Amino acid sequence: MINDYEATQPMTTDAVPVEPMQHMTNDDVVATLGGLIQTCVDGEEGFRTAAEAIAASDTKTFLYENSQERARFAGELETLVRELGGDPSHSGSFTGAIHRGWMDLKTAIVGNDAHDILSECERGEDSAKKTFRDALDQTLPANVRSIVQRQCDVVVRSHDRVKGMRDSSGKDTANSAGGVF
Repeated sequence: MINDYEATQPMTTDAVPVEPMQHMTNDDVVATLGGLIQTCVDGEEGFRTAAEAIAASDTKTFLYENSQERARFAGELETLVRELGGDPSHSGSFTGAIHRGWMDLKTAIVGNDAHDILSECERGEDSAKKTFRDALDQTLPANVRSIVQRQCDVVVRSHDRVKGMRDSSGKDTANSAGGVF
């Protein structure tokens, strides 16, 4: 039988009060999407540049496909920004655009070494994974979250494939990791 005291008191004393989820403002969501758009644009340009520099046709095709995929991702995210009343051309941050992991790709291309080019692609994908995961750590609206999650999953798979291609490119990664990673 429950007495009046038991009915008004919690059953345990170790319960931690649950904070209500902090919802992002519309502007916060637009800013987050802006960072993802810039990441996708950087990836599009980086993959295209890498594809133009690499000789192996299967690798070149893969890199071009990734470039086109990032362009599609940016387009999807731009549509979301417009639906939220934002302007996609003004939603990215300058600081985020300065370093996305693709900045050293041109240096790798000078030597036209497939391993070095793929290493820089992997570095760019490391940055993209972080940006997408950081976005998913936020309280995004469900429709936005599902698109960002799907794109993040593709970025992770692409990263893993680039890494595998780099590892099988024949160069000793222990000796070449010095300035690349």
